[in-house]
Amino acid sequence: MNEISDSIMYIGVYDKTLEYFENQYPVPNGITYNSYLIKDEKIAVMDTVDIRMSNDWFKNLESALNGSVPDYLVIHHMEPDHSSCISTFLEKYPNAKVVGNARTFSMIYQFFDIDIEANKVVVTEGDMLDLGKHKLNFYMAPMVHWPEVMVSFESTEKILFSADAFGTFGSLIYEEDWDKEAGRYYFNIIGKYGNQVQILLKKLAPLGISKIASLHGPLLENNISAYINKYQSWSSYEPEYSGVFIAYASIYGNTAYAAKKLAKVFENKGVKNVVLFDLARQDVSYAVDYAFRFDSVILASATHDAALFPPMEFFISHLKGRNYQKRNVGILENGSWAPAVARILTPILNSMIDIKICNKVISIKSACKNTTDEDMEAFADEMIKMQSVTPSA
Repeated sequence: MNEISDSIMYIGVYDKTLEYFENQYPVPNGITYNSYLIKDEKIAVMDTVDIRMSNDWFKNLESALNGSVPDYLVIHHMEPDHSSCISTFLEKYPNAKVVGNARTFSMIYQFFDIDIEANKVVVTEGDMLDLGKHKLNFYMAPMVHWPEVMVSFESTEKILFSADAFGTFGSLIYEEDWDKEAGRYYFNIIGKYGNQVQILLKKLAPLGISKIASLHGPLLENNISAYINKYQSWSSYEPEYSGVFIAYASIYGNTAYAAKKLAKVFENKGVKNVVLFDLARQDVSYAVDYAFRFDSVILASATHDAALFPPMEFFISHLKGRNYQKRNVGILENGSWAPAVARILTPILNSMIDIKICNKVISIKSACKNTTDEDMEAFADEMIKMQSVTPSA
């Protein structure tokens, strides 16, 4: 338990044992489930935590209450990693009012067989909850990243309780490293909903936020504008880096060899920011992160049963599902008798927004023997010409 101020305490928990967040994203440094307590004339608990960590959370809550009884439970987001303890909380504190919006309460009844009609406080855009000195102002944030999401701004201390927005994998203590894992979190979990994030950012712009208390990761309190600017950039689908990200899916190593050879070609032409990624050996969430950060992506895949090799197919489905756009893409294909990658990928890429596909395709039959150095040179030149890639740092 940590004090954020004289009146606001952190009562969340750090789950160091979880291997996969949402059963799909590796979290080598664990994940935090953040919850907060505001002690004023009225006492408000801000969200609960995942059921995995309920015992620790209730210990933190009871310690922070120090014999007091909460007046409100504010629910910003109904995803189970933040709402699993609602029913148990109300068993312990049956007189507490539950604060949420209309969608919040429809979801509560989907998750729990409880009757809270007498307890519920329904809020909507612009409503305010008066705790005494502290006042919570509510802003709806639908599809950031569930339809019921809302955020609250405590106007006295100017703290934004931001639900999953500005969240990150990892622990509470690495604000300086926020960008790395916050980007992977954003692009994989929230990335599809850039337009909705933009709407929320416009609502938040005039507030003068001093701290951001997300439901995952550290309290953000240094250079708030930098975090806001990151979200502005990410939700606008603007690339962060000028360079080349080469994602390859190789069966026997020949496609991998070609991808590595192509990387050297770009490097020899002065492109310093070149990253290779083995889709068959590394988790796809990291590939999604790179693909959204880079302005230039090369998709290099073997043909498998007249289709994409499954690791590439999985990767492309993730990009499409996350509204991938505004990038320049080149294709390297391999197939022993009928290379089909370009034919399959092209309509998928054309269905995305503002994807520019390189006219030249590197097409390999089995191994690089039939692909000359001149082919790769010409391909790289075309990519550099069509993209914002520059031979710079």
